Amino acid sequence: MVLLVTTFTSCNQGPTLQTYYVDNELKPGFMSFDAPTSLINVEGVEMTDQQRAAYNSVNKLNVLAYTLSDSNFKDYELELEKIKLILKDTKYEELMRGGSGIDGKFVVKFLGDIDRIDELIVFGNSKDKGFVIARILGDNMNAAQLMSLRTVLEDFKFEDSQLNGMKEFFK
Repeated sequence: MVLLVTTFTSCNQGPTLQTYYVDNELKPGFMSFDAPTSLINVEGVEMTDQQRAAYNSVNKLNVLAYTLSDSNFKDYELELEKIKLILKDTKYEELMRGGSGIDGKFVVKFLGDIDRIDELIVFGNSKDKGFVIARILGDNMNAAQLMSLRTVLEDFKFEDSQLNGMKEFFK
């Protein structure tokens, strides 16, 4: 009996980003999408070998955003605290953070080893827009290679893709 209880409690380690995403993706105030990397057409985009390897290591992107309005500020604060609590779990290792209290803050965390990342998490929030959490899922992703994709994304024409709606969130 003790073994059964121990097994059950060790498997239930609290909320995860995946369960938070599933529980909230259809709720009012939230916007979500799941996209394979093929949605981002990089045909004709000039990339280094390192950037190409990073792009090929990514399988899928899950994005969940909460749009702030005058009528949902208390709900926003509650949801923001839930995300922060999940990300405090020691299984999420911090890669970087930045921003300011004025424009907004972001943190990048990951699951796995720095050279073999299973999941990269980008979480950003702004007091006047809301928050967004992106889960980048892949096989043996490398942090340095993934960071090299930043320049590719800066040149990417979001208005010509199905991701244009997410760009509006950040305006």
